[in-house]
Amino acid sequence: MGSEELGANIFRATQADAKLRREGIQGKDEANQAHLEIGKIVRKAIEEAGGTMPEHLPTPEKSIQELQHDEQKRIEAERQPSLFDQMDE
Repeated sequence: MGSEELGANIFRATQADAKLRREGIQGKDEANQAHLEIGKIVRKAIEEAGGTMPEHLPTPEKSIQELQHDEQKRIEAERQPSLFDQMDE
C-alpha cells in the first residue's frame, strides 16, 4: 500500500471511529453501516479531487510478508559461519 492509499485508509478509519463515538453507534450492523457511509464519502472526495481510486493504484511486486521472509533469510544467512577456511592467496 502506497502513501496515497494509506492516507485515505487512515482518514476513512479515523472518520468512521469519530462518527461511531459522536453518534453513539453500537452494534455490529450499525457500525458496519457507518463505516460503509464514510467509505463512500472518502471515495467521492478522492474522485472529486481528481485522485486515483485505490483499486487503480499500482501494487508492489512483493507483499509485506514476502519482504519480511526475505529479510529474515538475509539475517539468518549473515549468522551462518563459513564452511571453508579463509585461504591466503
